[in-house]
Amino acid sequence: MRNAIVAAVLVCITAVVYMYFGPGAIDRQNPIRIEESFARASGKSAKAGAAFMTIYNRSGQADRLISAKTDAAGMVELHTHMVENDIMQMRKLDSVLVPAGHTIMAKPHSLHLMLIGLKQPLKNGENYPLTLSLSDGTDLELTVAIEQRNGRHAK
Repeated sequence: MRNAIVAAVLVCITAVVYMYFGPGAIDRQNPIRIEESFARASGKSAKAGAAFMTIYNRSGQADRLISAKTDAAGMVELHTHMVENDIMQMRKLDSVLVPAGHTIMAKPHSLHLMLIGLKQPLKNGENYPLTLSLSDGTDLELTVAIEQRNGRHAK
């Protein structure tokens, strides 16, 4: 009986340790995680590009993406696409809500980060740093992979 109790306690301790430190653990310092970031390769004379990613908020509190910056472009704006009068139009956003416990996908023909004033073409196989700023004062630094993706076949 005593061995069964000790075994049960050890299983519970192992589960708690795994929850806090295992591969699915929530980063207590920064519960907002960015994955699958990419930008489409651009043409040689392109003045703008776009970055896409998945934003996970695994915390119990909502936050807002309020800005982004990169050395690859003069400025970065948060954008979305909207249909108005049967015409697809791009709109600048002041911020993007990232609700507690939710995932936001920045993807082609939807929410995205517009890179304005590219300093050089976005070349397939290269990457660039991007910093996302949240309303709580957190800056998230990531590396965006440049990929050759096209039109409706993009993820």
